[in-house]
Amino acid sequence: MIYLIYIILGLAPSVIWLLFFLRKDVHPESNRMIITVFLLAIVIVPFVALAECMPVGLGSQEARCALSPFLKNSFPAPWGSIFSIFLGVVLIEEVAKYLVVRLKVLRSSEFDEPLDAMLYMIIAALGFAAIENILILFQPVQETFLFKRLLSIQEASVIISFRFIGATFLHALCSGTIGYFLARSLFRPSQKGILLFVGFFLATLLHGLFNIFIMKIGDSIIIENNRLIIADPELFNLSIFGLIVILTSLAIFVTLGFQNLKKLASICKIKQCS
Repeated sequence: MIYLIYIILGLAPSVIWLLFFLRKDVHPESNRMIITVFLLAIVIVPFVALAECMPVGLGSQEARCALSPFLKNSFPAPWGSIFSIFLGVVLIEEVAKYLVVRLKVLRSSEFDEPLDAMLYMIIAALGFAAIENILILFQPVQETFLFKRLLSIQEASVIISFRFIGATFLHALCSGTIGYFLARSLFRPSQKGILLFVGFFLATLLHGLFNIFIMKIGDSIIIENNRLIIADPELFNLSIFGLIVILTSLAIFVTLGFQNLKKLASICKIKQCS
């Protein structure tokens, strides 16, 4: 029973955000395509994990990327660590989500307005985040040297609450950013390469910075007698501020992107403008 609760908790943030973003589509997509893209993003996670060589607990601080040793040995500190985060983890994830949309949606007859590019990128991101959340909840906690246990329901609920307003939302916003530039590229075929580059660059940069700030928060906290203590308040506050700035900036950009693409949708359909 507890496993079912973990699965429901892991899916909940993605489902809630999915319902929120679907309301922005004036011409609703078919449930079949929405579910297909969501599930394909879940299916692609093991391949992403293989590319990153991550253990169960995708996105956790303990995860190690396959490219990390190579990048860390190829570049002096701190550039090796930075490249391993941005190129060995974040970029792989953003490309994987994009490939789901590119392979399944872009050639579909249901892809008929600019807004669809952002919407389906967000759907793919939420599917990806859903399985990521579930894997994190199923990751054992080291209680003693010999004993590991699963998270309690209370602990799992706290983690999911933070991921709802944090990592899950971030995945949706970063993919939505790529989706916006993908939509713009449909009207500027000669600039498609540069537009997609800008989209991936912004998404990867902000996603990577988000991950770094999360790690810095972990570095600023210690546990004593089962209590969390902020050992470095300055680093903690700076990291929290950084997370807020990233999420707020992305949320504003995606909101304005939706509004801009709605105006384009009133002018022409994809097939008419391509």
